[in-house]
Amino acid sequence: MRVALITEGARPQSQRGAGGWCDRLAAGLPEHEFALYLLTGPQGPAAAEPPSPAWRGTHGLALWGRRPGGRTPGALRRRRYAGAYEQLVRALVLPRERAAFGAGLYRLAAQAREDGTLPAFLASAHARRIVERTWRLPGADTSAGQPLVRDVLVATDLLEQCLRPLSAPWYGTGPGGLGAADLCHVVGGGLAALPALVARHLHGVPFVVTEHGLHLREQYLGYREAPYRWPVRALLLSFFRALTEETYRQAAVLTPGSAHDRQWQRRCGADPARTRVVYEGTPAVDRPAAGPEPAAPTLVWAGALEPGRDPELMLHAFARVHAELPGARLVLHGEEAAPGYRAHCAAVAERLGVAPAADFAGRPGPLAEVWETGTVAVFSALSQRRPRLLADAMLSGRAVVSTDVGVAREVLGPTGLLVPARDPGALAGACLALLRDEERRARLGLAGRLRAQERFAVEPVIGAFREIYLELVSQYPAFPGGGGGGEGGRAPRPFARPAEYWLADGPRGGRDGAPEGGREAAGVRVPAEFAEAL
Repeated sequence: MRVALITEGARPQSQRGAGGWCDRLAAGLPEHEFALYLLTGPQGPAAAEPPSPAWRGTHGLALWGRRPGGRTPGALRRRRYAGAYEQLVRALVLPRERAAFGAGLYRLAAQAREDGTLPAFLASAHARRIVERTWRLPGADTSAGQPLVRDVLVATDLLEQCLRPLSAPWYGTGPGGLGAADLCHVVGGGLAALPALVARHLHGVPFVVTEHGLHLREQYLGYREAPYRWPVRALLLSFFRALTEETYRQAAVLTPGSAHDRQWQRRCGADPARTRVVYEGTPAVDRPAAGPEPAAPTLVWAGALEPGRDPELMLHAFARVHAELPGARLVLHGEEAAPGYRAHCAAVAERLGVAPAADFAGRPGPLAEVWETGTVAVFSALSQRRPRLLADAMLSGRAVVSTDVGVAREVLGPTGLLVPARDPGALAGACLALLRDEERRARLGLAGRLRAQERFAVEPVIGAFREIYLELVSQYPAFPGGGGGGEGGRAPRPFARPAEYWLADGPRGGRDGAPEGGREAAGVRVPAEFAEAL
C-alpha cells in the first residue's frame, strides 16, 4: 500500500525525520511504498532529500520565515476567505464557539485548493482586522490580558505560519498527492497533522498519529519562555489545543509512545478504543552491555542541567551517600539548560562539602560510554516524560534508581528501584542499598536489560505498524470517492501491489509492483475485466 508519512522537523535527519525513527519504519516495511512529507524550518524544502532509498518520494514545505509568494485573492474570494478565517478565529477566542474550529479549518483548506491565494490573504491587512475585531468581541477569552495592536500583528503573523500546510501543493489524487495514498501516518502531531486532516476531509484518506512525547504538552512547556506577551501565547496555545482535539477526534488510530502519554491523550478527548501504545524502538538494543564497573563506587546522572531534572536532589542525596561511603563519586553528564544553573549546582555541591567528589562532566558523548563510567545510573527528575533515556540506561546492564514520576514506573517495572520525588533520604537509601550489594546490582541490571530489549526493540515496532496498517486499510473503501477514475483519466489502483503479487514463490514483479506476464502472472489467472485496472 502507499503510505504518506508526515512529520515536522528543522532537519530531515532529525530523530523524528528521515534518518531516525521514520527511516527505520520505512526500511522495515519494504512491502509498502513510503513517501516523506516534511514540514521544515526556514531553509525550505530543498533540504528535505531523504538519505535512504526506502523513500519513494520526498516533499518539503517551509513553515517558518518569509511568506511564500503568490497572487492576492480578488474581492469575491477575499470575502469567502474572510468568512472561513473569522469562523476559525472565533473558535479560538470565544469559548462557546470552540466546536466550530474544524469547520473553519476545512473551509479554509477547500478554498485554498481552488485558487492558491490563501497565504496572501492570511498575511493581509484584512486578516489582521478580523483577528483584532474578533479578539475584542464581548465574551472573548482575555484572561491572559487585553490584546494590544502589536499583539494582533504578532498573532496574525504566527497564525499565517501555522496554517501554511493548508495551502501546500500536496492535495489531489495525482502524483505526489495525499489523495493517492492509502493512508497517512503523522509522526509527532501538531502542525504535521494538518495535511492529514485535510486529506481525510477532501479524499477520505484515514490517518495514524504517532507521538513520542505529547506535542501539546511540549507546546505548553515551551510557551512559558516564548518571547511574546501573554495574550499572544494564550491565542496560540488555544490554536494548538483545538488542533490536537480535532486530530484525536479524526484519527483512525493513535499510537502514543507510553501508557503515560495515553492518559494525557484521553484527557484531550482521545477515544480509548482507537488508542494503542507502541514503544519507540531503538537500535541500541543490539548494543553490548557495559563493561566492568569502575573501581570506585560511582553514581552516574544524565540529563539537562535544569530545575525540572532536579540535579540538586541528586547532590543532596549524594552528600548522604558520601557520608556513609567516603570513597563514592558522582558524575553528572549534561549541558546547562537554564542560564547560571550549573554554577548554582556547583555552589550547592561546595556548600554540602561534596565538590571534590562530584564531577560536572558537561555535554555527554555516546550514552553507552556515559553509563559505563558508573556503578549505578540515577534519575532524580521531577517529571519523566519520555522513556528513551531510562531505556538506554537499562540497556547498558547497569542497575537503575529513579524518582517515581512520569513513565518511570512503566519503563522500569520491577527491574529498578523507585523512590518519591524530592526525597533525598529515600534516594540516598536506594543508592546505598545497590552500592553495597554487588549481586543485587548484577541481578537488577540484567533484568532491566532484558526488559528494555523486549519492549524497545525495533522489530516489535515494525510488526505493530504492519498490523495496524493492514487492519486500518481493510476498514476503509479502496476508492473513497466512489470508484471513479483518477486524475489524467487513469483508473486508480486500490493498493500499490495487487493481491496476486504475493501468491508467487516470492515477491517478484514488474515496474510499480505490477506482476510480470500480464493476466496470468505468478500462475494466477486474472479476470479480463480486472486486468486493465491492475
